[in-house]
Amino acid sequence: MLLGSIVAGLLGSLTGLGGGVVIVPLLVLVFHVNVKYAIGASLVSVIATSSGAAAAYVREGYSNIRMGMFLEIATTLGALLGASLATRLPAGILAVVFGAVLIVSAGLSLQHVDPVSTSDPPGHLETLLKLDSAYPTPEGLEEYHVRRIPAGFAMMFGAGTLSGLLGTGSGAFKVLAMDQIMRVPFKVSTTTSNFMIGVTAAAGVGVYLRRGFVVPGLAMPVILGVLAGSMIGTRLLVRMETRWLRIAFAIVIAALGVEMIYGGISGRF
Repeated sequence: MLLGSIVAGLLGSLTGLGGGVVIVPLLVLVFHVNVKYAIGASLVSVIATSSGAAAAYVREGYSNIRMGMFLEIATTLGALLGASLATRLPAGILAVVFGAVLIVSAGLSLQHVDPVSTSDPPGHLETLLKLDSAYPTPEGLEEYHVRRIPAGFAMMFGAGTLSGLLGTGSGAFKVLAMDQIMRVPFKVSTTTSNFMIGVTAAAGVGVYLRRGFVVPGLAMPVILGVLAGSMIGTRLLVRMETRWLRIAFAIVIAALGVEMIYGGISGRF
């Protein structure tokens, strides 16, 4: 369980997914843990991934803190809604829909998106929120603009809802919202997603904790493994090319999509 959690933390840190996408199948399929308890442990591990990776990314100047804190409003509200509905809606149907969207998202993530020109005038909302920033590259700091804020905010609410329902950090949707919709550079998207997923998971885990689905003896080895993996991932991310990160991201979420569809059809969720 510890070794599997290290791999989950590594993938979560590199791709911005949060590690929960690996933890839930690992606990349910390999260790035969009840899915409700697996979701509880997964949400706690997502907090650990965010804590381990976010500090390093913030220190190195990749994460957009202002944008992350603004979008956390949507993800937190969505996580509270998703966690409260988790026992009332058929999880199998949600898992199938979630998996289908992830497979489509895997293809979209491989498409090249032209960055917004720095000469393009920002809209009224973009000017008001001041979310534009810069991130480090081998050639120095590179500026970027944040666009389509309402659409990105709406997708973040959906990502938070899925996080509360299925026990993942929903980093896939966060990264896609920032990369494909808001036109934020991919490395900034993944690192800002890591910054955000801990807050999203914390909002949902309170509901599971109150219902008794968070077991310390199960959560502790998962947390330790995910935290170790996320710290390794932070050291690898700065050396990897964006193209390879996109490919890894697409492979992971496509595999997750297939797993979610199979789990939904077979009734495992």
